[in-house]
Amino acid sequence: MHFAVGVEDTFVPQSGPDERPIDEYELTQHYEKWHADLGLAREAGAELVRWGVPWYKIQPEPLRWDWSWLDQVMDRFAELGLRPIVDLMHYGTPLWLEREFAHPDYPARVAEYSARVAERYAPLGVVDYTPVNEPMIHALFSGEYAYWPPYLQGPHGFSAIVKQLARGFVLQQRAIGDVLGDRSVFVHVDAGMRFVGDIGASEHREHAARLKEQVFLVEDLVTGGVGESHPLKPFLNAHGWGDDDFAWFTEAPVRPDVMGVNYYPLHSTEVFEAGVFHSGGFRDPRPTRDDGVAGLVELLREAADRYGAPVMLTETCVTGSVKERTDWLDESVAALHDLRASGVDVVGYTWWPLFDMYEWTYRHSRMPREAHRLTMGLWELQDREGDLARVRTAVADRFRHHAAHGGQETPPQARDR
Repeated sequence: MHFAVGVEDTFVPQSGPDERPIDEYELTQHYEKWHADLGLAREAGAELVRWGVPWYKIQPEPLRWDWSWLDQVMDRFAELGLRPIVDLMHYGTPLWLEREFAHPDYPARVAEYSARVAERYAPLGVVDYTPVNEPMIHALFSGEYAYWPPYLQGPHGFSAIVKQLARGFVLQQRAIGDVLGDRSVFVHVDAGMRFVGDIGASEHREHAARLKEQVFLVEDLVTGGVGESHPLKPFLNAHGWGDDDFAWFTEAPVRPDVMGVNYYPLHSTEVFEAGVFHSGGFRDPRPTRDDGVAGLVELLREAADRYGAPVMLTETCVTGSVKERTDWLDESVAALHDLRASGVDVVGYTWWPLFDMYEWTYRHSRMPREAHRLTMGLWELQDREGDLARVRTAVADRFRHHAAHGGQETPPQARDR
């Protein structure tokens, strides 16, 4: 089992009234500290790093590319012998792309960008790609909740963004495959979401059933799995999809080499309550329930069964004390080891993030950056007069032990520090 870390790479560079842009590399000072940060990944014993390209930075204008910063980073990966799983789309489109995901040229533009990255870094042996991280979260935040650009809302907006993201996803993978051929490795990644509670009652039954299938919708589309019998085909038909749209996906499917699931025990299980209605998202969230490793095991088994590919835990952590983080690291690694022993082809474990990040609520807040810091990392961020120091914790020591032993040995107790 391969051990990975991730660097939080959410990019939503557009801003509007009462909105701040989000660029996690700027917020965490990764643009300045990338050289040392990648050294921390090596220090933690990681073999793989899930790491994203800021598309809006490297293509600042439609016909202009700026590779200066990215070239240095990719050289550093090669120097350290770290294998990047390149995250090509982690929410943000370039500032010049009007209407963002809703622009009719988005699928072709994102495919062109993906091919350019693959061509440039193929000589360095960069072959692992995630075309779109968490496409379902993209579709919800940009298409249903009107929370991120292009601020569409409701089921019709959701359906429109799903179509655009999925078309782009297919074209991205095909473009990269044209560049790399059999060397390419595609790690598809989506958010693991579970729904429990009062889901069988008549007041919630239809909505909960839609959400349970919706978790897989983009992956089902890109892999050609949305046919006449798919539970969400009538929903899409009712919200702007025609026969040609479905045919496009069934005629040109792409497959994952690895199916990635992102799971956060404190957030990934949402609860339906009798007599209570929530639309979801930050504005009207449903309560959550911590189902621990049981939820994790369920989602990984479901992904393996549904797509017939090796599976990887592509993001996990808890926000909390060093002890709470360390306990979850031990429990989740043990759960993956047990899954492997039971015959599920689990190929990787990712602690996300390598160092602390800042909550997305920063975008709609006027509070200082520190008020939004999430204690999630192997290293914590400590603000020292504006400079964000990376402070090693015992979680990093425990992660290194697991990585060194493939997660198959119980590590010694770590000190809470």
